[in-house]
Amino acid sequence: MIGRLRIAVLFAVSLTIVLGTDAGAADVEAGRKKAAPCAACHGPDGNATIPGTPSLAGQPVYFTHWQLIKFRDGRRKDPQMSPFAQNLSDTDMADLAAYYEAQQPRPRPPASTDPAKVATGKQLADLHHCSSCHRPGFTGQQQAARLAGQDSDYLLKLLRGFKAKTASDLDGTMTVAAQPLSDEDIQSLVQYLATLGP
Repeated sequence: MIGRLRIAVLFAVSLTIVLGTDAGAADVEAGRKKAAPCAACHGPDGNATIPGTPSLAGQPVYFTHWQLIKFRDGRRKDPQMSPFAQNLSDTDMADLAAYYEAQQPRPRPPASTDPAKVATGKQLADLHHCSSCHRPGFTGQQQAARLAGQDSDYLLKLLRGFKAKTASDLDGTMTVAAQPLSDEDIQSLVQYLATLGP
């Protein structure tokens, strides 16, 4: 109980710091220019086409900002992202997050899905109240990612990472949420999410 209280307090303090950077003052046009190096992987407008690469278009501003902070601070590691993020200022991150939030997400090519797994995935999403954070339609909000229209390979890798405790999330919510899931459950959830448009 004390651990959860400490996490909640740290989350509140962290959110206050990010909100204190005045994301409303972020410059979308500056973010567009700063996003040029990101286009090779994430697409020129944040709609990635490379399997296993997340789309950033339409992601909530605080979600993207926090991911960049985690890459910069080493709490999230990736061979391409970590070196890129290590030199970003808070202003750079705010501008990039604002730019990507302003972009219209486009559907990815339809993934092949198994109707039985899709149905099971929907039941699991309902059972675990996934839409309470990610919103109905899985469009995301605040620090919770937009999952609808996201790359299936990326979601599979990330959910498995939360289950294995090798992927970090802001306040531990996803790590806790993934623990009761079997690998089959994770696959079913991803199949369900693959049927949702952005």
